Amino acid sequence: MVLRIVAVLLILALGALQYRLWLSPNGMRDVSRTDAAIEAQSRENARLAERNRTLAAEVRDLKEGRAAIEERARTDLGMIGASETFFQVVPPAPGQPQSEEERRTAQAAP
Repeated sequence: MVLRIVAVLLILALGALQYRLWLSPNGMRDVSRTDAAIEAQSRENARLAERNRTLAAEVRDLKEGRAAIEERARTDLGMIGASETFFQVVPPAPGQPQSEEERRTAQAAP
C-alpha cells in the first residue's frame, strides 16, 4: 500500500514538473519563441551591419577622393567635365522603327 502511494506521488510530481516544463510562462514554448526572435534579430543586425559598411565606404570615398564626388555630380545634377561633350540619346517615338535595319525594311516595303 505504501508503495502505491509513493508511486502515485512520484507520478503527480512528474506531471507537475512536465506542466512547468511545457506550459509555464518560462517553459519550452517561451524558449522557442525567444529563439525565433533572436534569429530574426540576428538577421536584421547582419543586414544593418552590411548597410553600415556600405555607407562607411561611401563616406570614406566622399572624404578622400574626387571620383565619388564627380559621380554624384554627374548622376544627381547632370554635370559634365570641361573637356567633355554631352550627348543625349532620344528614344524614337512610338510607332517609329527603332533600329537601322527596321528603317531599311520600312522604307523598302511598299
